[in-house]
Amino acid sequence: MQLTVLLTGGTGYIGSWICKYLLEAGYRVRVTVRDLGKTEKFAHLKALETGTQGALEFWEADLLKPGQYDAAAQGCETIFHVASPFMLQVKDAQKDLVDPALLGTRNVLEAANRSGTVKKVVLTSSVASIYGDIKEMTDLGLDAFTEANWNTTSSVKHQPYSYSKVLAEKAAWEMANAQNQWKLVVLNPSFVMGPSLTDNSDSESITMMKDYLKGKFATGVPNVEFGLVDVRDVALAHVRAAENPLAEGRTILSNISVSMLEMSKMIKKVRGSGRGLPFMIAPKFVIKLIGFLFGITAEFVEKNVNYPLRFDNTKSKQMLGIEYRPIEETMGDMVRQLSK
Repeated sequence: MQLTVLLTGGTGYIGSWICKYLLEAGYRVRVTVRDLGKTEKFAHLKALETGTQGALEFWEADLLKPGQYDAAAQGCETIFHVASPFMLQVKDAQKDLVDPALLGTRNVLEAANRSGTVKKVVLTSSVASIYGDIKEMTDLGLDAFTEANWNTTSSVKHQPYSYSKVLAEKAAWEMANAQNQWKLVVLNPSFVMGPSLTDNSDSESITMMKDYLKGKFATGVPNVEFGLVDVRDVALAHVRAAENPLAEGRTILSNISVSMLEMSKMIKKVRGSGRGLPFMIAPKFVIKLIGFLFGITAEFVEKNVNYPLRFDNTKSKQMLGIEYRPIEETMGDMVRQLSK
């Protein structure tokens, strides 16, 4: 029997890989899109369907409109809620980030409540709901952030993207705990890197890599660390979270933490050239002075530059059986794709 699942955000960077793996596993995948008339947005998914035992359906739905997911959710066993804006520079954080993340999550989970068939919801959150600023790891005396940690410091004015993820995840847990029809599993990936299946993605990780390749950081980068994880590992984790009856709670998905300068060295190794790439760390006081040119506030610099960042990924390995692919493979595949 072919199982039917609902996938929001299926046309995006992470969602496209989840869709690919679900189709290859033989699922009937219902992908929601904002406009069925814009077929170019999901043409790449139709191509992924070819040659698989799975099947694709496209349903129109708007994150901000109540009831829009009800019809698509009926008959589904699992909902993968991936859709949520990922933008670090916005004009109106409440409108562009917080509302879509929070209201969208509520709308999708209310559809799960009304479906009568949904047994599990897999929610894509982020390590942004685990911590707000890197400095917190040192302040709390931690060796690494774990699933037990929550971001309590972000707001609409400071780290608004992180704030949107916190509110959305907390709302999801509140709704999950208020019913007994479906089980919630939350995945918390760090900065997602790797090749894309679509040219339409506006992922911040792709934007950052393009900035590296275009020489935007040539004069130097701040000493900031990122947890990195391959988009393919993240997608696989979603499928396993749905299929594993023992999957529960929150799960950090992160392979390794590297600095921006270390990322530069990885790119150089793939390209065989350091042309246009940063080769030095810019002093913290300089970043404070010119950070506004890159959309970085002085508060962000103070709380995130020159601090170590680590994540404990033990649960993802033990519960979901994730074997993280080498970060050199992740970066290499991404750089080669974007260099074409």
